[in-house]
Amino acid sequence: MNEFDEKARDWDKNKIHFERTVAVAAQLSKSIPVKPGLKALEFGAGTGLLSFYLKDRFSEITLMDSSPEMLNMAEQKMEPDDRLKFKTLFLNLENEEYGGDSFDIIYSQMVLHHISDIEAIFRKLYHLLKPGGIIAFADLYTEDGSFHDGDMKVHRGFDPEKLTSILHRQDFKGITIDPCFVITKEVSPEKFIEYPVFLMTAYR
Repeated sequence: MNEFDEKARDWDKNKIHFERTVAVAAQLSKSIPVKPGLKALEFGAGTGLLSFYLKDRFSEITLMDSSPEMLNMAEQKMEPDDRLKFKTLFLNLENEEYGGDSFDIIYSQMVLHHISDIEAIFRKLYHLLKPGGIIAFADLYTEDGSFHDGDMKVHRGFDPEKLTSILHRQDFKGITIDPCFVITKEVSPEKFIEYPVFLMTAYR
């Protein structure tokens, strides 16, 4: 069982997760064109928080995650009508290949900084998109390493210029990176740090 399996049951109870999701969903809804029939993939979906906020915008949503417990929690939240639109997919895209249909949009929140090889994952995501398809990723701007507790092997956020260069190398176009939320965390007694979050969009 990985750390996200252990956190799954209480994930949606975290106020920060809820507030961030609302902000990301609002920004994403303003940033991307939507038309009937779009197929979406939430990469690193967790409990599907973001997708539940966006479900009325897409005809079909695949929740992909490498944590079976997170996906189990997502399924527990689904109403009968949701099951007509959602499907869950247990897959670690970093280490495995996806052989299904392509998508009109792929989105995620707070997943990218957990990915070891950023170039490789964007290369895979590019090929999972239909021509003209969109990615929309929310994550941290560069931070000092204090965001995560313990000795987690994660990226310390991202510099927009460097991230844009990575996307250009994978042939993405029309790249935009805009602030969408600020996470405030208590890192020690009476000490709070703000961690800005961006939403990046790009087209295949």
